[in-house]
Amino acid sequence: MSKVALDEVDHQILDILIDNTRIPFTDISKRLLISAGTVHVRVKKMEESGIIKGSSLNLDYVKLGYSFIAYVGVFLEKTNTINEVLKELNAIPFITVAHITTGKFNIFCKVRARDTHHAKDIIFSIDDVAGVSRTETMISMEESINDKKRLMHHIFTEL
Repeated sequence: MSKVALDEVDHQILDILIDNTRIPFTDISKRLLISAGTVHVRVKKMEESGIIKGSSLNLDYVKLGYSFIAYVGVFLEKTNTINEVLKELNAIPFITVAHITTGKFNIFCKVRARDTHHAKDIIFSIDDVAGVSRTETMISMEESINDKKRLMHHIFTEL
C-alpha cells in the first residue's frame, strides 16, 4: 500500500477536521486564508485517496444507558473458520470492535452492554457462535483514555 503525499495545507485542513469534523469548509478557509473551494477540492481528494473515511459521531454511552464495557477474547475451534465467526459476531450489535489477533486469542472484541446481566447474555451469544470453542472476558472498570485525536495530530506532525 503506497503512502499518499500530503502538503502543509492538507495537514492544516486535517488538523482542523480532527478537532471538529462538522466544521464548515468556509470556517476552515477563513482560518487558513484559502478559498472554501480549495478546502472542498482537497477534502474530496483525501476522501478519494482513502485518507479520510467518512466522519464519526462521539456518543456518551453512559447517558444512553450503555455504561458497561467488557473485552472478550475468543478462542476458535479451527482458525480457518475465522471469517464465518467474524460474520456471526458482526451480527451481534453490542460488539463494537473485533480484531483478529496473534497470541492467546484468535479474536479480541469490545462489548458495550447496559449492565452485567446484559453483558452475560451477549457473552453467551458469542459462546454460541459456531466455531467458537470458548471465551475469556475482562471487565473494564473505567475507560481512562479514549483519544484518537492525539495519535492523529502526532501522525500529521510527522508527515
